[in-house]
Amino acid sequence: MTTDEIIDLLTEAYIDELETVMNYRTNAIVLDGIHAEEVKESLEEDIPEELDHARILGERLKQLDESPPGSESFEANQHSLQPPEDTTDVQSVIEGVLEAEEAAIETYRSLVEAADDANDPVTEDVAVTILADEEAHRTEFRGFEKEFPMN
Repeated sequence: MTTDEIIDLLTEAYIDELETVMNYRTNAIVLDGIHAEEVKESLEEDIPEELDHARILGERLKQLDESPPGSESFEANQHSLQPPEDTTDVQSVIEGVLEAEEAAIETYRSLVEAADDANDPVTEDVAVTILADEEAHRTEFRGFEKEFPMN
């Protein structure tokens, strides 16, 4: 892997983290019903962590003489994490979070591999650290998926 591939993966992850923040915030606001409260709380708790991931990724881009992208580089990809029409449809939000976490895990695993191939232990460490957080989020939402009623 080349430094260009590492830059591309860091940039993709940076944008994805910020999109996740937007979608978590929106879903935490719009979900309704008794079954929604625990999921809303979890989304709210995850927002600062996702923002911190973006900060870490942006700082790593800067260390590699690149700039993190601005909003003009943004293209939304988390279609399954859009707020549901039925604001009591907690299950669709849980499924959207799981899909987003799977995508993030795949990106960070690719970044770990690319950094290892390029002999870039700093980027590899960043990716491994964030990967662990994303896997923990996935585990939490798998638990929600098991216990929340299907709509």
